[in-house]
Amino acid sequence: MANAPSDSPSSSLGQALFKMTWPMLFGVLALMSFQLADSAFIGQLGVAPLAVAGFTVPVYLFISGTQVGLGIATTAVISCTLGSGDRLRAGQLGGLVMWTGALMILALCLLIWLLRKPIVTAMGADASLLPLVDRYWAPWLLSTWLGAVLYFGYSLCRAHSNTKLPGLTMVGISLLNIALDPLYIFTFGWGIAGAAWASCTAFAVGCLIIFPRLLQRRWLRLNLSSLALRPALKQLGGIMAPAMLSQLMPPLAALLATSLVAGFGTAAVAAWGLGTRLEFFSIVVVLALTMSLPPMVGHFLGAGKIEQIRHLVRIAVRFVIAWQLSVALFWLLVSEPLTQLLTRDPTVRSILQDYLILVPFSYSALGVCMLMVSVSNAMNQPLRGLLISVCRLFLCYLPLLGLGAWLADLTGLFSGALLGNLAAGILAWLLYRQGMKQLLANQHCSLAISEGS
Repeated sequence: MANAPSDSPSSSLGQALFKMTWPMLFGVLALMSFQLADSAFIGQLGVAPLAVAGFTVPVYLFISGTQVGLGIATTAVISCTLGSGDRLRAGQLGGLVMWTGALMILALCLLIWLLRKPIVTAMGADASLLPLVDRYWAPWLLSTWLGAVLYFGYSLCRAHSNTKLPGLTMVGISLLNIALDPLYIFTFGWGIAGAAWASCTAFAVGCLIIFPRLLQRRWLRLNLSSLALRPALKQLGGIMAPAMLSQLMPPLAALLATSLVAGFGTAAVAAWGLGTRLEFFSIVVVLALTMSLPPMVGHFLGAGKIEQIRHLVRIAVRFVIAWQLSVALFWLLVSEPLTQLLTRDPTVRSILQDYLILVPFSYSALGVCMLMVSVSNAMNQPLRGLLISVCRLFLCYLPLLGLGAWLADLTGLFSGALLGNLAAGILAWLLYRQGMKQLLANQHCSLAISEGS
């Protein structure tokens, strides 16, 4: 098993976590870069192509929520199976994930293609954009399907404690995508469709890198004849459904928060949009940890090493708190020159500076909350992960955001975001500790039963 964690002191656990995390960090940054590059190249084509690409965002969030939900279930179930020593079943579960995920996302993409005109019309698209939608959405949906299949391959690698292969592949295909964009869009004259075809090419190359290695290492077995399908599907679905709902909630909360900010005018919305983009870059290390931590937790869970999970999570939480506080201090120190670089509008600049002074100091708690969701899923407690997501957004963040706006306008709104994230982080930690106590109690119960027999 590549890079599998083992019983070790805290320092060794920290080193293992670092080795698992750094490839995902570079991979996530690379994916973010090619998405920004896509938008920049499409933006050169004019307002209409940029608008058509913009209509894909909410649709992609829905597809992405589905694939990430299955990816989380994949990592949790297969890593736990490997921890128990059953490599044959782990490989067969990998095959089940690929067949199920590929067919599920394909059916979803076909349905979206058939309903593309009602979908974009409902989002406010003008009739003049429909021919451009027809031209772009077919290759875009194909690229989305290929990207989902590749993502499932990444999930299988992570489940086997290998993050280096998917991380380096992400970097490689992102660079390829960026290189192909101007060639396909401008040189070949394919316009906006060229951006989608560039993604198709890059994702196809990624599949050619990942899947032969999965088959060679027997991490993916396509013959499922000896696998009990119904229990396996039930096991995957039990984690996938709550995880998928957890993934779909942040976009809904972001929509509600933006609607609240819109009440303070266009400048406030512009500053809030810039702030949320900076937030995404600020928590990129946390995002990488949410991909690298679950397979380690799953291995320990399958091996019955609950105390190792506790030590590992403590290391991750302490690191996230220290790292995100340093990020917040950095934003505070550079807030004035940074706002001048990002916008020329003095009103937007002033609002954004207030945002950077307050909100980033809650990113530590936000990071803890995100980690606890991923850890709960890895501990086969997906409903607890869903509960943490629901409480974070609808019990802590949004209510305090609204209360702050009502009491003290925009400054109060930013203070509400700060307090909401802090409350969510504390609550997430308490819910995780309850889950850990439940795991320990179940383990003691199992030991008592085995000793009695």
